Amino acid sequence: MQPVLAEKKKAIKVLVAIDDSEESIYALEWALDNLFTSGAESMRKAQKQNSTNVLSGALKICKQRPVVKVETLIMEGDPKDMICQAAEQMDTDFLVVGSRGLGKIKRAFLGSVSDYCAHHARCPFLIVKPPHH
Repeated sequence: MQPVLAEKKKAIKVLVAIDDSEESIYALEWALDNLFTSGAESMRKAQKQNSTNVLSGALKICKQRPVVKVETLIMEGDPKDMICQAAEQMDTDFLVVGSRGLGKIKRAFLGSVSDYCAHHARCPFLIVKPPHH
């Protein structure tokens, strides 16, 4: 009989970018439901009241899954840049964002955060689209 060596895998860090939209909260819930079977890290630091309210709701969702270690980070600036910067600064292993499903015209004028992140994030990237109703 040969001995079998089981090595513990390194925990991955996942950044889930959220705001006050239903789509981003759905992306958070999807990531928690589908990516985690044991611990992981995501966000850091709360500073402003509006952000605190958004984070409070997200933290409530995360607490329902005790295997997840949560850190919060509030950044000011263009979300596209800040998400990619946060992912790099936190040495994130995986980035998850929700899709708002902007049409071609709105996306052309406003820019797509998910499209930008797909091209600029330095880690694997997932766009979670909301379910069709």
